[in-house]
Amino acid sequence: MKAAAITEFGGPENIQIMDLPRPLLGPDILLVRAVAAGVNPADWKIREGRMTERYPHNFPLVLGWDVAGVVEAVGPAVTSFKPGDEICAYARKFCIGHGTYAEYVAVIEESAALAPTSIDLVTAAAMPLASLTAAQAIHRLEVISGETVLVHGGSGGVGSFVVQLLADMGAVVLATGSPENGEYIQSLGATPIDRTGDIVRQVQAVTPEGVDAVMDLAGGPQAIQASLPVMKDGGRLCSILGPPDLGEEGEARGLKPGYIFVRPYGAQLGDLVAKVDAGALGVPLHGTFPLEKAGEAHRALQAGGVRGKIALTIGD
Repeated sequence: MKAAAITEFGGPENIQIMDLPRPLLGPDILLVRAVAAGVNPADWKIREGRMTERYPHNFPLVLGWDVAGVVEAVGPAVTSFKPGDEICAYARKFCIGHGTYAEYVAVIEESAALAPTSIDLVTAAAMPLASLTAAQAIHRLEVISGETVLVHGGSGGVGSFVVQLLADMGAVVLATGSPENGEYIQSLGATPIDRTGDIVRQVQAVTPEGVDAVMDLAGGPQAIQASLPVMKDGGRLCSILGPPDLGEEGEARGLKPGYIFVRPYGAQLGDLVAKVDAGALGVPLHGTFPLEKAGEAHRALQAGGVRGKIALTIGD
């Protein structure tokens, strides 16, 4: 099969199109003929060797954790899917190397969901990891309807889903982004906050009493420090970048830090698919690249300015 893979860590130019064996069909595995693969920041971090302390890596290393396609075959223990089903999945495994930038992908049954029927499979490939990250981060923050939430990075892949899900559940959302993404963030359901300006002043102008919770999707320590003055005492902060350090001030004010690393969860992905098909959740696809130009897709994502997600087109 054709796959986009690397033989050593490095830049986008290291990604090669290779002819590799199809994945094996384990007892609880779906063999999926891929139509498209989502491109995520984790992909270029893996390509650069930034996850070697978290996972074992196998070379040649096929990149990618998101996939949408058609089930070609199922293992003998599979009960929820059959050949011909159109599925999407966050297909992360316990080791890195057998990824989704390939014509055929092995997907653990519990990681998959039937694909949305209201969008095509290329768009569906942009959904799994980012939408699951959003849903799991919101759950970690314990947000309830009517609360005010500040989201750092509201126009990116995860942020686009976070803002929509929070707005749909009745939260008041403020989201940071570049000035050119203000209208886009507003269209998702949030009040845009210019990340290049005085974030504290802008947030206080909208909600003088402060925010109940903060979601850090992009800013890291700098965004966390900018959040402290606008957080209510006892407020919650969740980051997807690493365990946040709220310092002595955070401890004194009873602020609650949290961290999530997204987990594959097919049942939860199915709930998000249902929201897509009900028109309650959009899948923001910034653009597509053919598999042969996976390196260019990585360059585009790393350059910044991507609204939503990028996908690689693989098959029919």
